[in-house]
Amino acid sequence: MTHAPTHAPTHTALPTALGHIRVLDLSRVLAGPWCSQNLADLGADVIKIERPGSGDDTRAWGPPYAKDADGNDTTEAAYYLAANRGKRSVTVDIASIEGQALVRELVIHADVMLENFKVGHLARYGLDYATLRAIKPDLVYCSITGFGQDGPYAHRAGYDFLIQGMGGFMSITGERDDLPGGGPQKAGVAITDLMTGMYATVAVLAALTHRDRTGEGQHIDMALLDVQVAMLANMASNYHTSGKAPKRWGNAHANIVPYQTFACCDGHIIVATGNDSQYQKFVTTGGRAELAFDARFATNALRVQHRAVLVPLLDAMVALRPRGEWIALLEAVGVPCGPINDLADVFENPQVRARGLAIDIAHPSAGKVTLVRSPMTLSVTPTRFDKAPPLLGQHTDDVLRDVLGRSDKDITALRARGVL
Repeated sequence: MTHAPTHAPTHTALPTALGHIRVLDLSRVLAGPWCSQNLADLGADVIKIERPGSGDDTRAWGPPYAKDADGNDTTEAAYYLAANRGKRSVTVDIASIEGQALVRELVIHADVMLENFKVGHLARYGLDYATLRAIKPDLVYCSITGFGQDGPYAHRAGYDFLIQGMGGFMSITGERDDLPGGGPQKAGVAITDLMTGMYATVAVLAALTHRDRTGEGQHIDMALLDVQVAMLANMASNYHTSGKAPKRWGNAHANIVPYQTFACCDGHIIVATGNDSQYQKFVTTGGRAELAFDARFATNALRVQHRAVLVPLLDAMVALRPRGEWIALLEAVGVPCGPINDLADVFENPQVRARGLAIDIAHPSAGKVTLVRSPMTLSVTPTRFDKAPPLLGQHTDDVLRDVLGRSDKDITALRARGVL
């Protein structure tokens, strides 16, 4: 069964993968908006439903704020700008009866709904999946919570930092406990939120594919804790295989030696030898060829076993040369290596510049904002970056007029009653 789109496809100079899809986004902060930004980059019409007067919490998460043409702060926080490109903002008070009715009416014209309210919260407004499925049976409804729709923690609020700790990530992240600075560390970005947004994107696309084949919608239950446990990857496998909980290794690797940072005489580099041949090239290039043939270090398993002996020898070897010289020497012999860049270095990197990862988008109050493009590069249906993160309520009138057919008089009256 082929599902007909609920609205006219978007016509652009180049086709978009999701130009026929409309998303109603009731999520805030990061995991949900990261998912909906992915869908917007792929061409979907994303309508961001926000609270009148305040909107998404991250609008207030500054400084820094985008600057206007005179160098003054606008009200657009950099945090908000990072996750809301390509959307249309509509303000609706969903605590009001009329606001709830407006959202239900918008659902009829949508393919996907995203939300990250506490379990059961939207049922009181008639915006839960069971209610909306009755009026839109083919709706793909994605709920993002801290702990999922069931289980003893289902009604708890979930925050990225807490989930990084509860989900095991911080037990394997940070310097070894027996070294200076040892102890648990969170990631430098909200990694659980971001990965939940990515998994949610995949799930939404899978559910849309199923809908297009069968006409059947479904409820997607995304939990931050589920994602954090799933993304433990080889560390979880190590635990299940050995029965021992992995520990923190700092910038070293639990299973590969040497695969870590080293201090040069003028900075740090990463050396990542993935096999015995690369290890042998590393030490030979460093003038320590005898370490390539030392029986204690002949294989990776032996190097892991004798890590405490080998690594200090490598530290002393690397410290003799500057960072640039090491990188040039190791690249010439095929040993994976690289610098540790700050973000100024990153955006000046010739490969980053060649790939066009930093993009400037026209913005109604800042003139322009510089963001990072989607890493998804499609040859036929490229991602699009033609719409800046919207001002609060910027598209309320347009959406109510064009999607729901409301007159200007109706919209004015709704605004006067505090619904918008």
